Amino acid sequence: MDFQLSTLNSQLSTLNLIVWSPEPEIFSVGNFTLLWYGVLFAMGLVLAGWYVWRRFKEFGIEQRYFENLIIWSFFGIFLGARLGHCLFYEPDYFLSRPIEMFFPVGVDEMGNYYFNGYHGLASHGAIVGLMLVLILFKWQSKLEILPIMDWFALATPLAGAFIRLGNLMNSEIVGAPTDVAWAFVFPAIDDLPRHPAQLYESLFFFLLFVIGAWLFKNLKYRFVKKGFYLSLQLIVIASFRFCVEFVKEVQVGFERDMVLNMGQWLSVPLFLLGIVLMFWTQKCVKNDEILKNND
Repeated sequence: MDFQLSTLNSQLSTLNLIVWSPEPEIFSVGNFTLLWYGVLFAMGLVLAGWYVWRRFKEFGIEQRYFENLIIWSFFGIFLGARLGHCLFYEPDYFLSRPIEMFFPVGVDEMGNYYFNGYHGLASHGAIVGLMLVLILFKWQSKLEILPIMDWFALATPLAGAFIRLGNLMNSEIVGAPTDVAWAFVFPAIDDLPRHPAQLYESLFFFLLFVIGAWLFKNLKYRFVKKGFYLSLQLIVIASFRFCVEFVKEVQVGFERDMVLNMGQWLSVPLFLLGIVLMFWTQKCVKNDEILKNND
């Protein structure tokens, strides 16, 4: 390891490195601070929600259903992402401080509470949280849920692209050390050239959204059945996440002793779920009245 680091350092002079050190804050007024991460996170959710709203309108589903669903989806995404991080990445810490799982506070050594914000969200948990909300929505609304799950699945990469840009502005979820010509140096982390893993993921998600939206616009359900786009997105996203983890730095220390890191292990069940759903939806599900606007 020392030899590898010394080799990287010896190559720094020959690389045209990008030193990435932006201010994570846009501006501060008094105790209020507006962060790039928060703005980009919100933009991703709003644009993804807009895409889903357009599909509701296109297929003639009442607006009130969308309004209820989008509110519950936000809570499902947030709780799933938060619990996913706390329980899979830092269980020892958060199980001993359960209040910090749900509230943006910390506890000092004297037992005093202070505002700490939310640190740690897991994308795998967000996907599971959203899917659970959609299942509950079906039970409450009696609407056909598979097309709606398709639309949310198509919109998810758009939200993911903006969230990863937020991670880039925070200099977090960085890549592993590398000597590639486009390496970034994150002074907030160290002085090593690293893969800009956040950019890899953001660009991939933007591309995946464009391709998915184009496929749905041109095909809808002419040659595939409901649930196809949900299944496809699960398979593609899980596969990409599994692969990109090889060029990312581990997020918590215990992952260094693992053959596969936590992000890769969590990708496996999502990939398998996508395979099962693809087989079930395309073999057993019938397209019905939701397709009345398909022509």
